[in-house]
Amino acid sequence: MHIISLDIGGTQLRAALYTEDSTTPILQKRVRTQAAESGVTQRLDALIASVWPPDGRVKAISAAVPGPVNPAGHIFSAPNIPEWHDFHLGEHLQARFKVPVFIGNDANLAALGEWRYGAGQGHEDMLYLTISTGIGGGAVCGGHLLDGADGLGAEFGHVPVSAEGPLCSCGQPGHLEAYASGTAIANWTQQRLSEGEPSLLQGKPSISARDISEAARRGDALSQKALERAGFYLGVALSGFVHLFNPRVIVLGGGVSQSGDLLFAPLRAALAQRIMRAIYLENLEIKPATLGDDAGLIGALAFAKHHLKGAYES
Repeated sequence: MHIISLDIGGTQLRAALYTEDSTTPILQKRVRTQAAESGVTQRLDALIASVWPPDGRVKAISAAVPGPVNPAGHIFSAPNIPEWHDFHLGEHLQARFKVPVFIGNDANLAALGEWRYGAGQGHEDMLYLTISTGIGGGAVCGGHLLDGADGLGAEFGHVPVSAEGPLCSCGQPGHLEAYASGTAIANWTQQRLSEGEPSLLQGKPSISARDISEAARRGDALSQKALERAGFYLGVALSGFVHLFNPRVIVLGGGVSQSGDLLFAPLRAALAQRIMRAIYLENLEIKPATLGDDAGLIGALAFAKHHLKGAYES
């Protein structure tokens, strides 16, 4: 029997076919989401059909989707996919393909993937943050994925780190995402450039967090300051998360995390300054994620296995 995993994003729709006992896909395909155009659902249906095994033996479909989604697969809103506002994706896929369908938030499922098969292996208590365009996350507590009563838990990027501050993508002020996401880092740097602050980046028509990370490695003071600021606010947020969850490992993924110690050093410093007692940090590991772009697909696979077998088994 097979499981089909989906990783749905605003840029790409990805599908992978797995056997039940392997994390190496038999087949993997992707198409552009073309989110601004109608027909996203039909493109997803066609993608699933393209990886369907010839023998037709599919045990389940499991999908990692952006934005808030409840356990029944009701997507309340999907960032960058306006067609899926208030959309019952679970019902649609079950009716279309006649197999069980399991749907979870993409960051939560990426957390599950890293815990079961990646950097979080061997730990019962793990926090995961993905730091890229926005900030998502997930928590495994006592060997169980924490998703909340309506599947809306562990939105770490939308925890306030300031009572006021820049507006987050969700429209609320002072959220972590507004300080430490790739978008926030680029916006803050662009503002300083517009004010005439010297930098290797002066004169570039547009900049990204990757540009800033590369310039920081070349010694650019403004870029280093931008990453130090983001790391500081990540450390502030993590101090709260550590007090709440007392994890054994914190796994950091996403493109911004690839900045390495330019981000991690100020993060660790801010965390150490704000922790209530040193014992919280004595056995705490902070590690980069290892699954990369496959975290969503593998997390969806682990999610399906959990529902099919009643535990997060291999």
